[in-house]
Amino acid sequence: MRGRGVVVGVVAIFLIAAFAVWLSSQDFKAPDITLPAPSRDCTVRAGDDSPPVTLDAAQMANAATITAVGVRRKMPERAVVVALATAFQESKLENLPGGDRDSLGLFQQRPSQGWGTPEQIRDPRYAAGKFYAGLKKVRGWQDMRVTDAAQAVQRSAFPEAYEKWADESTVLAAALLGRATGAVACTVPGEPLMRGAIASTALTKILNLDWGRVETVPAGAGFAVAAADQTAGWRYAHWLVSHASDHGVKAVRYAGMEWSADGGRWSSVDGAGSDRVQAEVFDDA
Repeated sequence: MRGRGVVVGVVAIFLIAAFAVWLSSQDFKAPDITLPAPSRDCTVRAGDDSPPVTLDAAQMANAATITAVGVRRKMPERAVVVALATAFQESKLENLPGGDRDSLGLFQQRPSQGWGTPEQIRDPRYAAGKFYAGLKKVRGWQDMRVTDAAQAVQRSAFPEAYEKWADESTVLAAALLGRATGAVACTVPGEPLMRGAIASTALTKILNLDWGRVETVPAGAGFAVAAADQTAGWRYAHWLVSHASDHGVKAVRYAGMEWSADGGRWSSVDGAGSDRVQAEVFDDA
């Protein structure tokens, strides 16, 4: 019996070795698996010299809100750049429900450090306002590098980390502050989340939350916002496109140009004046 076991073992080893030789001779190819790419619904450009910045819809809406709060607080463009770079680093411009220890929100502010209640910090407008208030207290922040100004407010364990977002934040600020025309282009994939009167009412509400009291007048399937000048007009136009995905915006028209959710691009159009920005929402299905 022992001899038979030895023979069986030798045969098994031979078969395994033969299979290994055959396996090594085969030309196997790795399966062609395509991993889903992260959604990048918006492209922001601020001139031919700057590379475009791509964001998803939620990031774009948050960037627009951070910028609007800065304008409402009469903060200069440099402050908006610093705020955007800080939110890029702290949360990737996402309103996070948690983080390190008790950190929350866009700027990862901590209730235990006096930034506010969890509910307040999770409000992007409140969080942005608190950041600008903190930055304003920093002596000479206007002359600091982006990362040094941000660090003076945040007190991060990685003080140099904010600088890597300076270029992207400069492009975003230039576009969202209205210094570039037709600079924010977003696609709206799938069915709109809101339609008709519900979309128009919700969009008007958030417009006023971000910018303060803004006069709007009904205009077709949507409303129009008065523009004191082209800079103000493009601020509103780009803000509306930034919030298109979550508030059912179908088209934005201003200064001879129109953005359409169908194509996600700006193009020339007749009948779009420079005295007001027109927002059209999707009709009720």
